[in-house]
Amino acid sequence: MVAPLKSYEYPYKDSDLTNAHSFLMGPLLSMLPKPAAPQGKKLRVLDLGCGNGSLSNAIAQQGYEVVGIEESAQGVAIATKSFPDCDFIQASIYDLPYDALQNSFDAVISVEVIEHLFYPRELVRAAKKCLKQNGRLIITTPYHGYFKNVVLSVSGKMDAHFHALWDGGHIKFFSIKTLSGLLETEGYHRFEFKFAGRLPHLWKSMLCGCSVASE
Repeated sequence: MVAPLKSYEYPYKDSDLTNAHSFLMGPLLSMLPKPAAPQGKKLRVLDLGCGNGSLSNAIAQQGYEVVGIEESAQGVAIATKSFPDCDFIQASIYDLPYDALQNSFDAVISVEVIEHLFYPRELVRAAKKCLKQNGRLIITTPYHGYFKNVVLSVSGKMDAHFHALWDGGHIKFFSIKTLSGLLETEGYHRFEFKFAGRLPHLWKSMLCGCSVASE
């Protein structure tokens, strides 16, 4: 008899920044609006899929007001205990508390999250609901391009890169074209791409900034 499938919760052990943050932080901050609004108020940033809160905190230290959303109870517990300068909410990207979040943020970021989702379109739609008018969405995800995939195949590293046995791992693989296409169909425009890690066209990650198109 097969045991019932248990719900999966991504494990977080501590509040440390991950290795990915070391090469993503610079370009990510360069794509965010300046932290101080004209009226002197801090710009509000929503971090969708904030994990242990370490990146939310790092951004808050640059002068932003940051709210983090994370589905993992363990991640939220670590974040809340470790980073009192930010607010954290336990919720699924698929079911956000919009009463508290809708039309409230100058920028929404989602860092290395969309590739883990069965329904990545829902993340893009959720961000749109949370952004203020003229707000900015920034998504980062592992880079996938033709040349990189050929190099992985020839070098024998394809299985390690597309690891099928990583519980909670990557299930969606985006190129510039496919990520742009997803965002465009959901009403975004003015795309700006930056890349991080490794040599050109072998990049580890890509960052896409965009705005909500006028109705």
